[in-house]
Amino acid sequence: MSTYHKVYYKKAQELEEVEDNSIALVITSPPYPMIEMWDEVFSLQNEEIKAALEVGDGILAFEKMHNELDIVWKELYRILISGGIICINIGDAIRTITKNFQLFPSHSKIINAFQKLGFQNLPEILWRKQTNAPNKFMGSGMLPPGAYVTLEHEYILIFRKGEKREFKTKILKENRRESAYFWEERNIWFSDVWDFKGISQGLNNKEIRKRSAAYPFELAFRLINMFSVRNDTILDPFLGTGTSSLAAMVSERNSIGYEIDENFKEIIKKRFLKVISFGNIYIKNRINSHISFITERINKKGPTKYTNENLNISVVTSQEKDLKINKLSSIQEINQEFIVKYKKIEKHPTPDNLE
Repeated sequence: MSTYHKVYYKKAQELEEVEDNSIALVITSPPYPMIEMWDEVFSLQNEEIKAALEVGDGILAFEKMHNELDIVWKELYRILISGGIICINIGDAIRTITKNFQLFPSHSKIINAFQKLGFQNLPEILWRKQTNAPNKFMGSGMLPPGAYVTLEHEYILIFRKGEKREFKTKILKENRRESAYFWEERNIWFSDVWDFKGISQGLNNKEIRKRSAAYPFELAFRLINMFSVRNDTILDPFLGTGTSSLAAMVSERNSIGYEIDENFKEIIKKRFLKVISFGNIYIKNRINSHISFITERINKKGPTKYTNENLNISVVTSQEKDLKINKLSSIQEINQEFIVKYKKIEKHPTPDNLE
């Protein structure tokens, strides 16, 4: 089995390389309107944004920034299959403009834009980004009413195009069963609050580091496995350092990414070429985590009714019986496309047969 991964270095408003109704899942984190680090990116897209910021018209700048994102959302409707899912990681902004401190609620702007396009709004996830900051208050401290609530979460907004996706043929049904996840993963992943930290990206270039706001691999991996099946194609129109594509590789999905800043090109390539080692360690830890869980459950409640024959491990439900997890065997770049190959994991997985 192989998966295919392509990156285009151009702006996200122009996705003409992607065919209509061809993408099963979009996961992305766009530039955040009115977060100062993204002012330059937005201003380059529209000179009116720069002008609004220069005269201190925050509301107008906020509207114009979202107008640029709206162009991308319209393109996503075109390329998404019926029943396809879009997951958008976005944070609201807090900013002082002309001495006036206020919140700029990007999540609500995006919800309104997607509803106008005809998407169905599904239950969202709050990503609670843990912080080690000892002083969490803003404003006048203990003096009312000039203190402000701190923002320690971001949103993962989830939308669907049309009705629930169907799997009608025998082959499609079988692939869906093989794309299942473990029972205990479902209980964690489908909570509406996720609690884990962001990541240190190890970027040496100061300008690149400033322009990157990558979400953790775990976030992308969960979403891909929750809302797509093996061999689907995943799209990220704001690829950044390539995390979405890496998660697609480890999940046995294809991927397409768009990134406007070519300074990320070498970073993305280096990360892709290291996916075999990283991905197999992640897979090993995932399976070993399930083995620890199921062993503890059996010790408390006795043997389970079901076994996953592909891995020869006990599982809780019948829906997990056909779940398949392969390890990554190779990656190569051919004609600016990355091809990842896989091979079957031996039964009774151990560190030796995964590395």
